[in-house]
Amino acid sequence: MKMTILAAALTACCAALSAHAAETVKIGLIEPLTGSVAYNGVSAVNGAKIAVAERNAKAGENGVKYELVVEDGQCQPSKTVSAAEKLIQKDQVPVIVGAFCSSATIAAMSVIEKYQVPMVSGISSKSDLTERGNKWFFRSAETDGLLAKAFAKILVDQLKLKKIAYIGVNDDWGRGGISEFSSQIEAAGGETAMKLYFDHGATDFYTLLTRVRAAKPDGVFVAAETQDGSILVKQMKEVGLESQVFGVGSWATADFVKLAGEAAEGIHAAVPYAYTIDRPENKVFVKEYQEAYNELPGKYSAAGYNALNIVMDAIERAGEATPQKIRDALPATDYKGPNGTFKFTDKGQGYGFDAVLVKLHEGAPQIVDRATVTPE
Repeated sequence: MKMTILAAALTACCAALSAHAAETVKIGLIEPLTGSVAYNGVSAVNGAKIAVAERNAKAGENGVKYELVVEDGQCQPSKTVSAAEKLIQKDQVPVIVGAFCSSATIAAMSVIEKYQVPMVSGISSKSDLTERGNKWFFRSAETDGLLAKAFAKILVDQLKLKKIAYIGVNDDWGRGGISEFSSQIEAAGGETAMKLYFDHGATDFYTLLTRVRAAKPDGVFVAAETQDGSILVKQMKEVGLESQVFGVGSWATADFVKLAGEAAEGIHAAVPYAYTIDRPENKVFVKEYQEAYNELPGKYSAAGYNALNIVMDAIERAGEATPQKIRDALPATDYKGPNGTFKFTDKGQGYGFDAVLVKLHEGAPQIVDRATVTPE
């Protein structure tokens, strides 16, 4: 098999990834490049490309170059399974990053376990993903539960959001986010008015929003990505729903602000990254990203960038690009990224980095509060 040949060559010729001859290592990347989450998936790929370009520019120092092999999982479990199978069997990648939507990532987890190939998710935030006992899976992302615990009290006490209506995309991530936030907000003294769900790619929210308006909530929590979320908040204005909007998803991204326009003003969002974070590593990342794509990075840009750096660090520690060696090297992660330091628990859950509560004002995410992601 090609994987066996590659592993043997790397072991014999450059076990320590010496600088004498750069080897090219393939890294699989599964993101939604088409469909209603494409804005966000492309952003993650762009961040990953920045990370790979940085490493390849230094190939003379560490003796290894990287090649991204990108597949479109469309945030659909069946397509993500096919993408993972292709990456492992045809492209012979020794490690995968992906697959954005939690439901798609769950589907891919069975594939990586079957073939014993490690996968790092930089985005999927359903809380139980690292509780499933899959030793090949690692997550360099916050969980819905962590965000809820970190920011529920400030939403109730400082923003005075006592009666909440919840709206979320009808998948594992949307349902999980609503479950986590509603539980924490109720524990902080808030009240749940209703929970409503919509399908990916929805364009007509008027009936749903009319029901929400009739409930007269203080706040509306929304779990949505760029396309769906921007349409939803614009239609909120059209139906005269004046409740404060907050939530999780792509709210603090340039794409969302551009699409939502004036409707984005004043929205609060709990996110793991904002380009306004004041860290030296982030200033470098923002500069490189702007130069490459002529736009500011968002949470998914940073997620792709961080996940690829974590994987490449592991490959360089491993000394050879085989699935088992990479998997064994991942637990020793100690990576400093734009939004903090990343380490892994013994279950593969990332921690040590920051999450922030932001408020959108004049198109920019202003940081209201921050919390360090700790093991749950």
